[in-house]
Amino acid sequence: MKTIGVLTSGGDAPGMNAAIRAVVRAGCENGFRVMGIRRGYNGLMYGDMYEMNLRSVSNIINRGGTILYSARSPEFKTEEGMQKAIDVCKEMDMQGVVVIGGDGSFRGARDLSLRGVPCVGVPGTIDNDIACSDYTIGYDTAMNTVMEMVDRLRDTSESHDRCSVVEVMGRRAGYIALNSGIACGATTILIPEVEFDFEKDVVERMRRTQKTGKRHFIIIVAEGIGGVDEMAKRIQEETGVESRATVLGHVQRGGSPTVRDRVAGSKMGYKAVELLKAGIGNRVVAMQKDALVDYDIFEALNMKKSIDLDLYKLAHEISI
Repeated sequence: MKTIGVLTSGGDAPGMNAAIRAVVRAGCENGFRVMGIRRGYNGLMYGDMYEMNLRSVSNIINRGGTILYSARSPEFKTEEGMQKAIDVCKEMDMQGVVVIGGDGSFRGARDLSLRGVPCVGVPGTIDNDIACSDYTIGYDTAMNTVMEMVDRLRDTSESHDRCSVVEVMGRRAGYIALNSGIACGATTILIPEVEFDFEKDVVERMRRTQKTGKRHFIIIVAEGIGGVDEMAKRIQEETGVESRATVLGHVQRGGSPTVRDRVAGSKMGYKAVELLKAGIGNRVVAMQKDALVDYDIFEALNMKKSIDLDLYKLAHEISI
């Protein structure tokens, strides 16, 4: 019986458990021995893994986080750490590894592939910043969490005629900020991909809407910009509107995954096993226009992703 492994690495994302479940069940049904590797590449280096079966993944599809846990692993980036992982793969007779995570995780998969361990990457990150894929596992759930939290903030902002300046996650990408900002009816959305003038794009927009009778405001700021405390202070000084800063933080990573993330995770995990079954490694599973595709892992890491500027324009034209 051939053996494959599955691990989750980097930041956790809702829907990772759905992907794990699909890998394990598809693997078992296709005659593989499936090893669940705990705590990402750390577990691969030190053999922290266990054999999984059909019942190992019962009742996890609805759970956030990852049952295999995750960890950052600076040691794995060294030649010594890489060799430890390769030695474990040889010892376990592991013919392939499914790596669920983001760009950093895929770089590790690329390095293993270069050294003879076939890997298939599955994009799991709330940031939706994997260039080769239109969609990443966890993104939809994170946006819905932001929407729910901002809707709650709006209730108190409206009660007190306040401005809420809200920082959302996304690292250097503005996808969460842009889409959740539209969904929340934010007055202004600030993202790293688009230059902005604070006076024009925040203060003057608020003053303009005040003239039409608006008394409370939501400003969505992407994590890659930051500085929400200073922004709130400046808004209050320049407009006279009481302003509060809120950093939503890691609440955006948690919670039961949405339908879209459960289905996407299941499809991508299943596709990864199909590739390994066909003897194909060194790939990244991706979603393009709602269809599953796969790319050479080197090609995938060199691709660039751009924000939808038409959507950004729409957001600001309908939020006055």
